[in-house]
Amino acid sequence: MTTTAPGAGGQAAPPPVPDGTPAPDTAEDAPAAAATGSSPWQLARRELRRRPAVRVSLCLVLLFVLMAATAPWLGALGGWAPEEFDKAAVDPYLGGRPLGSFGGISPEHWLGVEPVTGRDLFARVVHGAQVSLLIAFAATAIVVGAGTAAGIAAGYFGGRTDAVLSRLMDVTMSFPSLIFMIAMLSVAKDVNRILLMTTVIGVFGWPGVARVVRGQTLSLKHREYVDAARVGGSTPWRILTRDILPGVSGPVIAYTTLLVPGMISTEAALSYLGVGVRPPTPSWGQMIAESVAFYETDPTYFAIPSVFLFLAVLAFTLLGDALRDILDPRGGRT
Repeated sequence: MTTTAPGAGGQAAPPPVPDGTPAPDTAEDAPAAAATGSSPWQLARRELRRRPAVRVSLCLVLLFVLMAATAPWLGALGGWAPEEFDKAAVDPYLGGRPLGSFGGISPEHWLGVEPVTGRDLFARVVHGAQVSLLIAFAATAIVVGAGTAAGIAAGYFGGRTDAVLSRLMDVTMSFPSLIFMIAMLSVAKDVNRILLMTTVIGVFGWPGVARVVRGQTLSLKHREYVDAARVGGSTPWRILTRDILPGVSGPVIAYTTLLVPGMISTEAALSYLGVGVRPPTPSWGQMIAESVAFYETDPTYFAIPSVFLFLAVLAFTLLGDALRDILDPRGGRT
């Protein structure tokens, strides 16, 4: 007859499971034990199975990225360039209203045409996706790169470095960013609009990332493995790149995926206000602004770019929310 050795508090310890691994001590430890060994890819597959909306959003994100990457080729499938006029598709006697129903949708124009000009909406929407995603991804790269570098430096070195960088974050965040961006883009004339918009949006976005990274760095720089690397003679650069940066990468990636839809919306808002990309370069925000004058006579022209903008922002938001739960579980839902 075998006896069970008493555990902590005089209670019997739980028997081992068949494979020799001891069972969790308490019911609260069971979820943690079940999650042990789950890689990010396994968590991602589990999240995709659990949430159908994430699968749909992932498909939409891939579709928009593919659309932007192949815009010149995809836009040419309809046979029309984004700046090409088709006066035969509009009625000059009705204020340039598109001929046919639903904004002139036909085998020649798959999504219809713009009023007055007759430019093909499919070609302009596809090229608009390229402009929006290019600015969004490039501005996000600037924000994440600058914010991560500033946050790690402020959190690790502390002292005067932390004070200077923290005050710089406060000053940047105190600016009314939208008004300042409108002013800067309004006075800049003979410059590349896409490059200028990317830079301006990125300049005002980095403090948010820097604050997140600074907080993570403050909690990591006193960990045992960082102290061991410091005692072992590792240089600060090696500690930052080999020990601190991998520790903050999960929250940074999660935060990055939630930045992209905000960047898309910001670009659309600036283009809507007339300070974004200049015609004839297409942009969803610019198209929505131009369609306001025709929403009663041609609501299709207003609806199509609005639907594409809504779906892009929604898809990136849902996907970013799911990635946050996977990569930064402590900051997500339980």
